[in-house]
Amino acid sequence: MSTDKKKTAKTALPARIADNKKALFNYHIEERFEAGMVLEGWEVKAVREGKVQLTDGYVVIRDGELFLIGCQINPLKTASTHVRPDAVRTKKLLLHKDEIRRLIGKVEQKGHTLVPLNLHWKNGKVKAEVALAKGKAEHDKRDTIKEREGKREVERAMKQRSR
Repeated sequence: MSTDKKKTAKTALPARIADNKKALFNYHIEERFEAGMVLEGWEVKAVREGKVQLTDGYVVIRDGELFLIGCQINPLKTASTHVRPDAVRTKKLLLHKDEIRRLIGKVEQKGHTLVPLNLHWKNGKVKAEVALAKGKAEHDKRDTIKEREGKREVERAMKQRSR
């Protein structure tokens, strides 16, 4: 085994950093996009430690650029003294221009929005999975809950039967 393989095996990070579980409950997902993130050094260190919260995050388009708002990256206690960490700083997302133009057209339609689904590592860089989504009505949310509870009941019955 070469030393390169040993190094990559040691420094391998878990692929998922943070998930936005509320997004799948509150929205119908239509399309998914993978966007790069512009982060500061202290933010990358905090992300490696898992100090990220994505549940209240949303994406806005300003001047033809995408920005992630509400994604909280809590600074580490060992942050540098000359850097003023801001936990809820607006982060720029990186996508191709043609994808951004298409998203602008879709978001201008009534009911569509951009929602961050998760943050993950890819080739040593932090990526955000952004979804073009449409808000669910209250009855759709209730249907989702009913389906979930129905699946649980079936699983319990199968488990009892197999004993």
